[in-house]
Amino acid sequence: MNPYVLTILLSSLGLGTTLTFASSHWLLAWMGLEINTLAIAPLMAQHHHPRAVEATTKYFLTQATAAAMILFASTTNAWMTGEWSINDLSDPIANTMFMTALALKIGLAPMHFWMPEVLQGLDLLTGLILSTWQKLAPFALIIQTMQNIDPSLLTLLGILSTLVGGWGGLNQTQLRKILAYSSIAHMGWMVIVIQYAPQLTLIALGTYIIMTSAAFLTLKMSLTTKISTLTTTWSKSPMLASTTALVLLSLGGLPPLTGFMPKWMILQELTKQDLPIIATTMALAALISLYFYLRLCYAMTLTISPNMINSTTPWRIQTTQISLPLALFTTAALGLLPMTPTILMLAT
Repeated sequence: MNPYVLTILLSSLGLGTTLTFASSHWLLAWMGLEINTLAIAPLMAQHHHPRAVEATTKYFLTQATAAAMILFASTTNAWMTGEWSINDLSDPIANTMFMTALALKIGLAPMHFWMPEVLQGLDLLTGLILSTWQKLAPFALIIQTMQNIDPSLLTLLGILSTLVGGWGGLNQTQLRKILAYSSIAHMGWMVIVIQYAPQLTLIALGTYIIMTSAAFLTLKMSLTTKISTLTTTWSKSPMLASTTALVLLSLGGLPPLTGFMPKWMILQELTKQDLPIIATTMALAALISLYFYLRLCYAMTLTISPNMINSTTPWRIQTTQISLPLALFTTAALGLLPMTPTILMLAT
């Protein structure tokens, strides 16, 4: 892609998110979301592959539907209350419709069906943008309006997302689909606690972005998109294989890795709010997700590539890719747990 065009598209992505962050008026927030959608569409379709074009079309249709629902909800709210301000979403029908539209935007269950299919059709870097940056603007709107949204709706979306994210990833062989289901499960964790402690949602979102970036950049470095090709990683670059296994376990939420921090604090908060059944359900749903992360770790570190050719496996992989972002994200994904008190203090 032409570097000037790429610069314009990435700037528009930044502009759309910033506009939504800064807006207090519904139309400005909607405009920011639309700029975001239109800026990422050419990035998704840049390889002109049928799968990429199909993924772009699916993404555009779902995002356009969600944007239309947001516009309809805000117009309904303005009709009923006379207010266009984001903080005055007091009409119950409008705020339920609005939450449903944002759930469709970020891929919360049961509005998650587009997410694995779209991510499967994209290259890894665009998939990374879709899984991380594109979640920021809708989450900013959810945090601003959460006091008006029905708590039982948020709880239902959160539990459904963690369960679907766990169950959906169990039978997958494509790594991008596994990461999509992982994203759905993490979104569920963030949404369930947003009504009680929004700062924990921000911490969970930050750690999710760090861990997912590390996972996508690792897959890009080793040029891997399937579990069967993941099995050759250990012979090509053993150090990368060992750090990838740890990043995946961090995504699963195992201590003493960074991924344990948000899950620990969210479960603690749910218990404080006298919701032990919901906390137990979330912890058990996290175990289902942990199974497919362990499956990836097993495939990568303990198995040999299934091939019928009696040739020696290449020992080292020569790459021209920049490895600094990968190193930074991997370090952050593995070692931020001791910083928990500092992070909590900064968040509150």
